[in-house]
Amino acid sequence: MNFIRKVVAIIHKDITTELRTKEMFSSMVVFSLMAVFIFSIALDVTASDPMDTTPGLLWVTIAFAGTLGLNRSLAQEQENGCIDGLLLAPMDRSAIFFGKAVGNVLFMSMVELVIVPIFAALFNVPLLRGSVWLVVVLGTLGYASVGTLFSTMAVNTRAREVMLPILLLPVAVPIFISAVNATGGFLAGDPVSDVANWLQLLVAYDAIIIAVSFMTFDFIVEE
Repeated sequence: MNFIRKVVAIIHKDITTELRTKEMFSSMVVFSLMAVFIFSIALDVTASDPMDTTPGLLWVTIAFAGTLGLNRSLAQEQENGCIDGLLLAPMDRSAIFFGKAVGNVLFMSMVELVIVPIFAALFNVPLLRGSVWLVVVLGTLGYASVGTLFSTMAVNTRAREVMLPILLLPVAVPIFISAVNATGGFLAGDPVSDVANWLQLLVAYDAIIIAVSFMTFDFIVEE
C-alpha cells in the first residue's frame, strides 16, 4: 500500500504540473490536430476504401504525438531539477517508473479522446466502438511504458528530441504492427477470432516491456 501511495503521489505531481503549465497536453493536441487535418486534405479518401488507410494514419498520429509528450515528460523533470529530488526521495525507483508511466498513459489517453472522434468524423469510419478503444488502450499502455524507459535514457543526451525517436520507434514496431492490424480487422468487421492473435501480441508485448522496464529502470536512472 505504501508503494501505491508513492506511485499515486508522482502521478498527482505530474497532473498538477500539467494543469498549471498545460505545456505537454496542448503541444500533443495541436500536433495531432494538424496531422489529422493534413491527412484528411492530402488523401482522397473517396478514391480508396478509408478502412484501408485510417488504421495506419491513426497510429502514425498517436505514435508521433506520444513521442512528443514523452520527450517533454522527462525533460520537464530535468529542467526543474525534480529528477534529483525524486532520486533522493526514500522510495523504490520502480515507483518512479510506474508513476511516470501511468501519467504518460493518462496524457496520451486524453489526447486520443480528442483525436479519435475527429478521425472517425473526417474519414467516415466507425472508430467509436469498444473493440477499437480496447486496441487503443493496449497500444497506448505498451507505447507509454517503453517510452518512459527510453525517455529516461535519452533525457541526459544533448539531442534528446532526436535520440528518443531513434531509440523508441524500432522497439515499438510490434505495437504498431499488431495495433494497425487489429484496428483494421475490427473496422472491417472481422470476427474476434481473426483478430485475437494481434490482441494477444499486444498483451504479451505490454507484459514483457513492463517487466523489463521494472527490472532495468533502477540501473538506467542511475546512469
